[in-house]
Amino acid sequence: MIRRLSICFILAGSLSLLAMQQRQSSRQAEWLYYGGDPGGTKYSPLDDINVGNVQRLEVAWQWKHWETPLTEYDTRPGYFEATPLMIDGVLYVTTPYNSLAALDAESGKELWRFDGEAYKQGQVLSASGWKLRGTAFRRDRGKLVIFLNSRNRLFSLDASTHEPMNTFGKNGEVSLTDLPRISEPKHATQSSPPVVYKDLVIVGSQVPDRVQLPDPVGYVQAFNARTGKRVWTFSVIPQSSKDPGAETWENESWRTSGHGNVWAPMALDEARGLLYLPTSTPSSDYYGGQRPGANLFAESLVCLDAATGRLKWYFQTVHHGLWDYDLPAPPVLATVQFNGRPRDVVAVPTKTGFLFVFDRASGETIWPIEERSVPPSDVPGEVAAQSQPFPSKPKPFAKQGFSYDDLIDFTPAIKARALELTKNLRFGPLFTPPSLGGTITMPGAIGGAGWGGGAFDPTTGTIYIKATNQPAMYRIIQPTRTDSLDTPYAADLSAQGLRVTMQSGDSTQRLTPLPINKPPYGTLVAIDLNSGDTKWNVTLGDTPAIRNHPLLRGLNLPPVGVAGSPGPIATAGGLLFVTGGGSVLYAIDSRDGSVAWSADLEQTAYSTPMTYRTRGGKQFVVVATGAANGAKLVAFALP
Repeated sequence: MIRRLSICFILAGSLSLLAMQQRQSSRQAEWLYYGGDPGGTKYSPLDDINVGNVQRLEVAWQWKHWETPLTEYDTRPGYFEATPLMIDGVLYVTTPYNSLAALDAESGKELWRFDGEAYKQGQVLSASGWKLRGTAFRRDRGKLVIFLNSRNRLFSLDASTHEPMNTFGKNGEVSLTDLPRISEPKHATQSSPPVVYKDLVIVGSQVPDRVQLPDPVGYVQAFNARTGKRVWTFSVIPQSSKDPGAETWENESWRTSGHGNVWAPMALDEARGLLYLPTSTPSSDYYGGQRPGANLFAESLVCLDAATGRLKWYFQTVHHGLWDYDLPAPPVLATVQFNGRPRDVVAVPTKTGFLFVFDRASGETIWPIEERSVPPSDVPGEVAAQSQPFPSKPKPFAKQGFSYDDLIDFTPAIKARALELTKNLRFGPLFTPPSLGGTITMPGAIGGAGWGGGAFDPTTGTIYIKATNQPAMYRIIQPTRTDSLDTPYAADLSAQGLRVTMQSGDSTQRLTPLPINKPPYGTLVAIDLNSGDTKWNVTLGDTPAIRNHPLLRGLNLPPVGVAGSPGPIATAGGLLFVTGGGSVLYAIDSRDGSVAWSADLEQTAYSTPMTYRTRGGKQFVVVATGAANGAKLVAFALP
């Protein structure tokens, strides 16, 4: 009898423990994709951290990747821009050197690491340096497989053994550069995560600007996720006279023009099997005399059949680009109420400060887009496009064009210096071309929107976008031709970041230059995608080096905003988490844009955050910060 009672107690205890474990497991909330979901909404349904308790948020743990400059390979890691995935209690995070680490999601303890050894090929040629913003996964016959696109190779990794899958390609890897016009590994790298669709893994590419003609081209490639066999390729730049878009490259300039790659994250409509590509500028970024015509499918949103790579529809946001206005951000797939009925749309934040919105399946514009005349070029051999597309809605979310009214004017002396610096430069509206004398362009090359893009809250139909208001100055010169620059004209990028330099009363003190324009330098905007109307637009962040500048003492400036590319995430707790490219992580009240909480990260956080909840029931917010051996992941949670 006693034995039977013991068995009953043991059984009851086991059932209770099992029920508790099931409850804990059911509370787990993962972050399975770079953008939160395949459509890149960057939205989490978690509300454990909310407007009411976010003030109690504190650092829970930190993790460093410890990558350093390697003199033997002449390499230096860049900014830590990764957004980790959280899958079944494990964080999978990519490093600047294109390696992968697995961390315990509760404690941040490193579990294992796979070194892709991409650094052994030397420093990447991309001006922005080493980075890899994320990874992707697939479940196959009970195995969790992680795909790592490491520079010129794609690895398939068994998450349980931490080793490459031998059934994939050769010893678990395939080449991404065994294609025409991109055979040199140094001419391509990877900066954004793959996309997994059924039994395919799909990657874009990042091709460095300003290399010798004929330039390498950027491909989107799909591989069988089990075998590694290449299934299809899509080149943004046509590769034959019969390819779609070839007629927009006059004098068959598609034969030598390159770049035009897809370096930003892509988005996937799984139900429809549609893949959305944000494409970039062709070579060279600022002079197009060697590529007359509109230059499809550069600077376009391109929709492909994800299974075959065939073109479904496209829209070119910039014709014959001359401003480095790549589409930098992942398209956002949303469902909105339009004319009283639900409609699936794709919204594309751009460097120009426009948000283009289309029907997801047909490519039909949601609000009219008008072609408007734009200024001509004065550069020999250059034929700028006569018109550019302007959407009627939503209104621009960033400052467009530049005039004397935009010059910095904190003090009369600063304004006078700004006037002196710009008196011989060309000003004008958006799409005023680079010129021989120099043109001030607003937005500059980082946008407008940057690669952080937007976050969409499906409960309100609102998209939130971080914007940068930072002009650039493009003066076209006749450069010295080199192995990496073969063009009669190019932009003098040494003067791109036009700044106001002033002298102090102390001859031994060198003052930090000031921006040429007035603040705010960074903003956060909320746009109702049901109506296309702006709900609010606020200054985001601060730049202490400007606000605390010695020449501005006593002015008591408010926060002036922060320039930078990282975007926000949205949560059901009524909060947006964003750094905007500065050293502070903000929790923003999504109702009005006010700051609900902030934390000083003590170094630049050049990444988009993510959030998840573990089996133990704790919600974390994680953000990557810093560069080189100072880089680290920082996790926040309620105490």
